[in-house]
Amino acid sequence: MTDKLSIYNGALSILGERQLADLTENREPRYKLDEIWDNNFVRRCLQMGQWAFAQRTVQLDSSPSVTPSFGFQYGFDSPTDWLRTMAVCYDEYFALPCTRYSREGQWWFSDADPLFIKYVSDDAQFGGDFSLWPHNFTEMSEHYMAYKVAPRLIGVDPTDSELLRKWKFWLAEAKAVDAMEEPAKFAPKGGWARSKRGFRSSNDRGSRNQLIG
Repeated sequence: MTDKLSIYNGALSILGERQLADLTENREPRYKLDEIWDNNFVRRCLQMGQWAFAQRTVQLDSSPSVTPSFGFQYGFDSPTDWLRTMAVCYDEYFALPCTRYSREGQWWFSDADPLFIKYVSDDAQFGGDFSLWPHNFTEMSEHYMAYKVAPRLIGVDPTDSELLRKWKFWLAEAKAVDAMEEPAKFAPKGGWARSKRGFRSSNDRGSRNQLIG
């Protein structure tokens, strides 16, 4: 099972160092690993991709405490667990993308109310739940920890090609596997294609030739 100690020990194994018995062990490696962990390590890992296991969808209703002085009509409070935006849409089925919006600091702005947001979350029930982490993501996080702690622990140059290569390999592997968990997405039909059908129906129950994603 993935947890803080297993990530520490995974990184130490990559570096050829002796593993920790627990998180209170009085050894220099633990202190160095703590420094990396406490510097938003989990959030940094989750921000590296649009991970399906960390995906959260919410409806944002405009906030009465936010009044835009110009431009967009509505202001929204940003979710506190937001890390990376995956989609912003007008509808709860995420079929109608919203492209006219802005995110500034802790607020979102748009002319639509409500907004439907899909994002990477570090909440304890989403990306912050280690039991949800896939094997490839865990492997990537261990290699990232090893890459970050190596200069402090064993004096290795942070640009060392082998550590950097392994971390990037597992990052690409984790993204590839994660992408396979998402349903197929179809490119929207253009106006000419829709006009040939006479706009008889807004439902698309057949297959399309062009897949995206």
